Amino acid sequence: MIQWDAATIKQFQDTLLGWYDAHGRALPWRRDHAPYHVWLSEVMLQQTGVQTVIPYYERWLAHWPTLTDLAAADEAAVLKEWAGLGYYSRARNLLKTAQIITQERGGQWPTTAAGLKQLPGIGDYVAGAVASIAFGEPVPAIDGNAYRVFARLLLIDTDIRSGAAQRVFRAAITPLIPQDRPGDFNQAVMDLGSSYMTAKHPDSAHSPVAAFDAAYQQGVTDQYPVKSAKKKPVAKTYTALVLTTPDGQAVWQQRPSRGLLASLWTWPLLTGDQRAATVPELLTQLAAAHAITMASAAVLRDQSVGAGSVTHVFTHQHWTVYLRHLTLAAPTALPANARWLPLAQQTLAEPTLQRKMAAYYNKNKTD
Repeated sequence: MIQWDAATIKQFQDTLLGWYDAHGRALPWRRDHAPYHVWLSEVMLQQTGVQTVIPYYERWLAHWPTLTDLAAADEAAVLKEWAGLGYYSRARNLLKTAQIITQERGGQWPTTAAGLKQLPGIGDYVAGAVASIAFGEPVPAIDGNAYRVFARLLLIDTDIRSGAAQRVFRAAITPLIPQDRPGDFNQAVMDLGSSYMTAKHPDSAHSPVAAFDAAYQQGVTDQYPVKSAKKKPVAKTYTALVLTTPDGQAVWQQRPSRGLLASLWTWPLLTGDQRAATVPELLTQLAAAHAITMASAAVLRDQSVGAGSVTHVFTHQHWTVYLRHLTLAAPTALPANARWLPLAQQTLAEPTLQRKMAAYYNKNKTD
């Protein structure tokens, strides 16, 4: 790993910040340094692209312009507004943090990264971003951009998926951060990593920091950052039951409060490929898995939906979901975590997976 002297560090800071001042992205959360805005945007941006986040961010602030407004929000409304960004625990933690700051801290944010990390859902990266941008603490915000930029600049060969990565990169980056503009420095690194120093097809030759880029100078850009192979997601198979009545009502079920898709609403899901199961077998599994009892229901129609499936990839799991449609003569009683609602309900928070299932159903259903 390369270490720069004080003169080189100053030249790098001036070059990077000069470029950022002239060419930094004009993003809605950069209009001010309000901690609510910085925090919200950084949580939304985790594993989601800027262009996707912008409309979510603007709609969110239209609903809850201040942290106090968010603290008073209903969790179901928060989850519905978050729908499509994935990792719904982040939305629940946004609500919890807003409530803690407004109700327990008198509206006062922690002003250091260490203090911010005590709040729900705030890890090293978000804490560093908020502390540096909103409060001027000279700490790094280490995300994929920072790993990529500094691995190449300084020839850091630590595997960025290793447990040592955060410590190694923090030690390397912290001395480079200017005391007077830490937030701008971190945002400049974000912009640099998403433009000239991308993961694929970087334009190192035209990068504003090409003179400091050791990997480019040595012709080994493609070797940095060092990243071990990602573990293959575990394959899971489910069957979604589309349970409807002739007048278009369907069973919607709220997922458990923990685990994937926590607290969101979907059509009931059974484990495994149940396309060949008999109706009594399906209803028995439905009662066992979800406490939805329909043993006495009159089933007017039973059919698999299409010949294919819906797929959805989570961080550690790859789901394949088949659809089975049962038309019942009339609604039956449901447990507290389920409701009869229109097949295309728009009132409850539903995950991207459910939207995929609905799109597949609408494309492949038979009248």
